[in-house]
Amino acid sequence: MKRPRVLMADDHSMILAGLRKLVEEECEVVGAVEDGRALVAAAQKLRPDLILLDISMPLLNGLEAARQLVKLVPESKIIFLTMHANSTYATESFQAGASGYLLKRSAASELSLAIRSVLQGQHYLTPSLTKDVLESVLKPSTGEVSKVACATLTGRQREVLQLVAEGCGTKEIATILNVSVKTVEFHKTRIMQQLDLHTTADLTKYAITHGLTGL
Repeated sequence: MKRPRVLMADDHSMILAGLRKLVEEECEVVGAVEDGRALVAAAQKLRPDLILLDISMPLLNGLEAARQLVKLVPESKIIFLTMHANSTYATESFQAGASGYLLKRSAASELSLAIRSVLQGQHYLTPSLTKDVLESVLKPSTGEVSKVACATLTGRQREVLQLVAEGCGTKEIATILNVSVKTVEFHKTRIMQQLDLHTTADLTKYAITHGLTGL
């Protein structure tokens, strides 16, 4: 029987090594990367059956990566394996296109169950968050509308915001995103206007607070 092909992404090499040992019992690990942009590139090249990824990753966070992966490799299932025991992050992950969400502190048996469930076309949510996620969907809190998604920003703006917060200069951001310096400056100005922020330090604090960086 053909073993499912899995691509993994986490910005901690030790976690990747441990995760590989767990996953290899049932699957073929075809790649392991440490940032969101490397994940998007690897997924397009490797076309895995399943992608395991974290939310907090440098250059491109897991939520933004998932949104791109759903469009670029729609055949690949997505499971978030993260430290964020938060219903808002879990809800946003499913909205971004994930099929599974579980915590790094979960037992190895739960990871195995999640992988099998998702590959069979089902969704998996770690039991400890099920009640909170249902409540957040049925009774959303107005105070959390933009906590993770930053709903007033476009996908490109969120990318620029993350890179600014991680210390990248304008030219570096332009190179990473393959756009002009003027385009980056335009996005940065618009972000500040929309969020009513005035300095790079303000942007950094906002990005970290709202889980948009790998910091």
